[in-house]
Amino acid sequence: MARTANPDTPAGRRILEVAGVLFYERGIGAVGVDLIAEEAGTTKKTLYDRFGSKDALVAAYLRRREERWEEFLDEWMRTRAPRSGLDRVLAVLDAEEAWWAGSRRGCAFVNAHAELGESDHPGHEVLREGKRRSRAKFIALLAETGVPDAETLGARVHMVYEGAMVNLTVGGMTGAFDEARATIRALVGEGVG
Repeated sequence: MARTANPDTPAGRRILEVAGVLFYERGIGAVGVDLIAEEAGTTKKTLYDRFGSKDALVAAYLRRREERWEEFLDEWMRTRAPRSGLDRVLAVLDAEEAWWAGSRRGCAFVNAHAELGESDHPGHEVLREGKRRSRAKFIALLAETGVPDAETLGARVHMVYEGAMVNLTVGGMTGAFDEARATIRALVGEGVG
């Protein structure tokens, strides 16, 4: 019988926090439950009681990382992004760069997908849902500008954004977000909203 992840205890939150740091910094495959339990100051039994399996813990880590990104992005859009126009769309890239500041590992979702491969791992649905929400965000922001066919254009802008993250994470292309901004401006046009 599969257990539902339950990080809503002090030990569960500690395990999830420690696992998140270790999975991101070292890689999912390189981190075992022994190390997570030790670093969290708990036992493997507690880890399994709260999460059921390492796979469920990985899915919970990805879900929590996505929640933290969404909170960060919402705050960024409220406080730092222009109120309208194409620059508001581009502010998502600004937020992403700020989110990654000082990181050596790039996008946690790109990294996780590379490690999980094509499998039935429960983390895959978290990854897919995160990408669906990201695409929907671009569509909504472009719809706010009044651009015709925001759905198609938003999907294309999302592809450019995702490509920038992969090129920065995997390709080491430090100017990936600058190139993405230029490409998005060309796709959408300077005169929007």
